[in-house]
Amino acid sequence: MVISNASSSAGEAVYSTFSSRYVREELPRYRMPSGSIPKEAAYQIISDELMLDGNPRLNLASFVTTWMEPECGKLMMDSVNKNYVDMDEYPVTTELQNRCVNMIAHLFNAPIGEDETAIGVSTVGSSEAIMLAGLAFKRKWANKMKEQGKPCDKPNIVTGANVQVCWEKFARYFEVELKEVKLTEGYYVMDPKKAVEMVDENTICVAAILGSTLTGEYEDVKLLNDLLVAKNKETGWDVPIHVDAASGGFIAPFLQPELEWDFRLPLVKSINVSGHKYGLVYPGVGWVIWRSKADLPDELIFHINYLGTDQPTFTLNFSKGASQIIAQYYQLIRLGFEGYKHIMENCKLNAAVLKEGIDATGRFDVLSKADGVPLVAIRLKDSTNFSVFDISENLRRFGWIVPAYTMPADAEHVAVLRIVIREDFNRSLAQRLLTDINKIVGELDAHAVHAIKLSTAAAAEGASKSTVDAVTEAFKGLAGNKKAGVC
Repeated sequence: MVISNASSSAGEAVYSTFSSRYVREELPRYRMPSGSIPKEAAYQIISDELMLDGNPRLNLASFVTTWMEPECGKLMMDSVNKNYVDMDEYPVTTELQNRCVNMIAHLFNAPIGEDETAIGVSTVGSSEAIMLAGLAFKRKWANKMKEQGKPCDKPNIVTGANVQVCWEKFARYFEVELKEVKLTEGYYVMDPKKAVEMVDENTICVAAILGSTLTGEYEDVKLLNDLLVAKNKETGWDVPIHVDAASGGFIAPFLQPELEWDFRLPLVKSINVSGHKYGLVYPGVGWVIWRSKADLPDELIFHINYLGTDQPTFTLNFSKGASQIIAQYYQLIRLGFEGYKHIMENCKLNAAVLKEGIDATGRFDVLSKADGVPLVAIRLKDSTNFSVFDISENLRRFGWIVPAYTMPADAEHVAVLRIVIREDFNRSLAQRLLTDINKIVGELDAHAVHAIKLSTAAAAEGASKSTVDAVTEAFKGLAGNKKAGVC
């Protein structure tokens, strides 16, 4: 990297604040540069490249929080240099984490007293939370099988084919068979009856999703619990349930408090939720809560003392930032139940407005449900001339990031657009998105008509040319057979 070092008439070095005046070569990609550059230039260089990223506020593919109040952002910056694992050095931060665990456990109706400490931990997201919950299930199942003198080398988990990829990671990394209930067209979540049929003695748990990534729909955890209770009673097994509430865990308690999906159901032993989704915190923070201490085997908890005191820890990683945990506590006490309820109601209303506008086009079928995660999942009624993938690609021209994807097995032929509604997606943005979708569909229609005209013209020209060629050949034949004579 060559740095320009212009001098003023006084001989002093003149450093421009714009990076292009410093950098005369391609930026380093593989090796650290040999020399240093001014901090302003380093900032400008990186800032310039980041301009090419998508706008997070227009990223409707993601459930992850993209806006927080400035006061919470300041708290995060004030604590960005704190390593959460240093519990003895940062005891207040540890206390704030414990308060969050207690509040979330009560939100999920854990069977604990008013002043009783809940069992749970913060994580870097729901993926780590699911790994920890899965390890607890696997160890508890293995211990039980060993006590009964049975082999414990073939554990399995039953899920729907609509699970997030972190479940597949857990199964592969920790050698657990993943038994998936296949989807069908029109039913894009796990069927509890089929799931229970797949359960056997080696099933460490059945995983239900409160808010499918594909359509936002809640799976019927109550029915799953009832069917599994009956099967356990019939077989003598003790197969539990884990609820993956990554998206729905901070929605259902506020919008559908009567819905039974949590620790009110006896077989639900652990629940994960993403604080950085509808918990309204920047990434990344997640939470996993256990029903009771008995559901988290002691041998999975490590005790360390080289940071000053005895500290229990149950995580996949060691060091992690404390700022997201502090931000979660801010949101819980700042918003309270009433504030979260208001925000979730607003998200639901904006999703309804968007759905109504999309219905009005007459071009799409809506696959998402009204009672679920606030999103709109749609498919084209007729994809003869263009697909949802074409719409997704064209929306990027206007800055929108809207994913298109196909459903998992056995509904792979269904292609979908999904629009996630977050707190910072307002009514005017919904109207703007509808305008852009209508514009794109109109352009794609026109392009398809033009392509058909060109194709028809080409085919007609080809047919005409073939006729002329045939007549020409016939005349040549006649001429060839004609005998030469005097004119």
